[in-house]
Amino acid sequence: MTKLAIAILALVLLPLSAAAFELKTVRVTPRIYTLVGDLGPRSYDNHALNNTMGFIVTGKGVVLIDSGASAQGAKLIERAIASVSKQPVKWVINTGTQDHRWLGNGYFAARGAQIIALARTVKAQKTYADSHMRRLKTLLRDRLAGTQPLYAQNPLAGNRAALVLGGIKLQIIWPGGGHFPDDAIIWVPSEKTVFTGDLVFHDRMLGIQSDGASVVRDWARSFKVMEALKPAHVVPGHGSPGDLARARRDTGDYLDWLLTNLEPAVNDMEDIGDVVKRLADAPFKYLKNYDGLHRKNVNLTYLQLEAE
Repeated sequence: MTKLAIAILALVLLPLSAAAFELKTVRVTPRIYTLVGDLGPRSYDNHALNNTMGFIVTGKGVVLIDSGASAQGAKLIERAIASVSKQPVKWVINTGTQDHRWLGNGYFAARGAQIIALARTVKAQKTYADSHMRRLKTLLRDRLAGTQPLYAQNPLAGNRAALVLGGIKLQIIWPGGGHFPDDAIIWVPSEKTVFTGDLVFHDRMLGIQSDGASVVRDWARSFKVMEALKPAHVVPGHGSPGDLARARRDTGDYLDWLLTNLEPAVNDMEDIGDVVKRLADAPFKYLKNYDGLHRKNVNLTYLQLEAE
């Protein structure tokens, strides 16, 4: 192959390589769509978008639920939305603390969007901002260019807030602690849809934070708060959308399983190493990332219960 042919081939393949990662757009209701990222870990290739976000199309603009981990990731989100609606993103609601829930805020704010979050969520975002940015600088390198932490200018006080955006009624609810202690869920009664943020994982195993942010007992209680809404549609923080039974199977049942199996082990002062080994074979192997997370989750849950 001549040098000219190689150069032409490289130019042809360059856009394909740059566009290799795309969010999967899934319709939930005529108004609501999800944007499903990778099920594996954050990476340079996936722009740290190993999570699920969503949006609501109204007659007056788009309500985006979570904005991605970077300005470039936010641009991918904008492009995915444009494949469904010509409406601009007018509002961005942050459900949580993790980087891919809110570090794309600046991109959308620069284009006129209002950023919305509970005050407790904003406070937590500020606590984690520096560590998240340091991690993303290592991971995303040049793809973090143009990204700066930007928070809701008028955070909403209290644990619940009712909003009407584009004629759609929404509720922002703090259900209690979860993957992070100050994350919220978004309830859209007219659509019988809940955006759970990191409270619910579908398709993949949830991960308990080793820094103590994820308190398993609180997480299990919070799941039941979400469950009491009786949604027809659940947009999880990770994985594809589903119904309440699926959320219960992939997340709620696992949290309950951890508590049910580890409480007696702690009470009996069973050796933690023996417990981890004994409980290694759990009925959740169908979930992606089981091998990398389950033993760690058992270990951390034991330590949490032991410290109570």
